[in-house]
Amino acid sequence: MEGNIYGYIRVSGVDQNEERQRIAMSDREIPARNIYVDKQSGKDFDRPQYKRLLKRLRPGDLLYIKSIDRLGRNYKEIQEQWRILTKEKEADLCVMDMPLLDTRVAKDLIGTFIADLVLQVLSFAAENERDAIRQRQAEGIAAAKARGVQLGRPRRELPENFERIRKEWRGKRLTLHSAAQACGMPETTFYNAVVRAEKKEKE
Repeated sequence: MEGNIYGYIRVSGVDQNEERQRIAMSDREIPARNIYVDKQSGKDFDRPQYKRLLKRLRPGDLLYIKSIDRLGRNYKEIQEQWRILTKEKEADLCVMDMPLLDTRVAKDLIGTFIADLVLQVLSFAAENERDAIRQRQAEGIAAAKARGVQLGRPRRELPENFERIRKEWRGKRLTLHSAAQACGMPETTFYNAVVRAEKKEKE
């Protein structure tokens, strides 16, 4: 008796291409009700849909994922989830982007050895790629700052009454809440604007 077929999709801030993964699942004729999607960072494994999927998996079921990094964000996590899925759950696993990582094929000793070797190389490469992405982002931010580029949201223009209200607040004639309200600003925004203004005065 054949098991059920499932698909798992994860998208994060780095990779928002959910549609590409859905199309790949559709091509394998995976029932929509059996596709589990997590739309959050994979920096930890507190992913509700993945946990639901694990509870449903039974021996002989087949799980499709688009690429190996859907299982985790580092070498150790990927290896651990592969072990849980294939050893503890006794499910078959197929990585669509890497045909060698299909546990239905070549279940003999040589086939298992090749799959394990490919898994180790790919999971190591996935971790290195994420490290490289973070490094490129950090270098890009540093280069932009060096050019004087202001990152993040542009700061709002201060209201005309800001200086007067700031002095009244510093003179304890207004509470922070009243001062911020008078300027039409959230308390945190007003306070940060005061700190910036006073820092600028000292320069």
